[in-house]
Amino acid sequence: MTRSLRTHFTFLAAAAALTLAACGAPDAAPDGEAATPESVDAGVVNIYTARYYASDYAVYDAFTEATGIEVNYIEAGGDLLIERVRLDAERSPADIVITVDAGRLWRAEQAGLFQAAPELNDVLEGVPANLRHPDGAWFGFSTRVRGVAYAPDRVDASEITDFADLADPRWQGRICVRSSSNVYNQSHLAALINTTDVETAEAWAAGIVANLARAPQGGDTDQIRAVAAGECDLAIVNHYYVGRLKRADDPADRAVGDAVDFIMPPLAGAGSHVNISGAGLAANAPNRENAIAFLTYLLTDGQRFFPELTNEYPAVTSANYDNAVLDSFGEINADPVNVNALGENAGEAQRIFDRVGWP
Repeated sequence: MTRSLRTHFTFLAAAAALTLAACGAPDAAPDGEAATPESVDAGVVNIYTARYYASDYAVYDAFTEATGIEVNYIEAGGDLLIERVRLDAERSPADIVITVDAGRLWRAEQAGLFQAAPELNDVLEGVPANLRHPDGAWFGFSTRVRGVAYAPDRVDASEITDFADLADPRWQGRICVRSSSNVYNQSHLAALINTTDVETAEAWAAGIVANLARAPQGGDTDQIRAVAAGECDLAIVNHYYVGRLKRADDPADRAVGDAVDFIMPPLAGAGSHVNISGAGLAANAPNRENAIAFLTYLLTDGQRFFPELTNEYPAVTSANYDNAVLDSFGEINADPVNVNALGENAGEAQRIFDRVGWP
């Protein structure tokens, strides 16, 4: 279906509004009322999201078609989005806050952006407990696994039985990975801190730095392209970037995906590192009932859109979907750590990165 112009705030408009908010500029509204009159319309739900994927747009449209509730959304980077909602406080028209990575969800919760939603208790039973905030502030609705994309003609996958193996000197000059400023790497190391200790995590990070084929640059897709081009033999990446390339319409992208294989080794024996995209009911949601309806849809009919359109895994383990590439990656033996710990340990992870010189 076609979304009306009223319900689609463009990224540029959102970015301008966020910039004003970040600078402390107040929204123009009479008598202290919220600036967006449709925010209190019973027929809408206002979503502030750090995601911009096809799967999400499909969920919005399908939800509107099923319920008649229109979806307004504003997209912006995770930290900027959190700051906007925080600054708006009780004036915020946000009904739902969505962001990527448990570390950012932790920051949003610490900033007071969420409220409990006991109405979701029944539907949340389908989401593993480690993918939810311990007190119900937020939950994961899609997951990504941090793994290894490798060139099968240059790497024997049997040599990688655990992420710890990548710190071995035999991989010197062979690894590509993103910079330490990337939240995926911060959460990955935060999970290792939780499973082991600071000393073990620091030794592993130092080993990765010693084994880099090049200085960290670009995103996960760039790491996979570097493996395909022979710049490195393996890369630490999220699974869905590999899936995206392997299922690409562009033959050149598909060739890059076909040049690599993917494995999901455990993290210090605890299981594969799993992170989430998550959502929560905004602390001052003006359209609470509609927000609950959307969050319920997200965890029921909406689950299939994530694996089929974005190559993410659904958080609800019983969800059905059609994606042969994901099936080819095999069964996930996930690290049971509650993902909230990733945010709690993020600061220590960054200090480790700084100490070992991970750019």
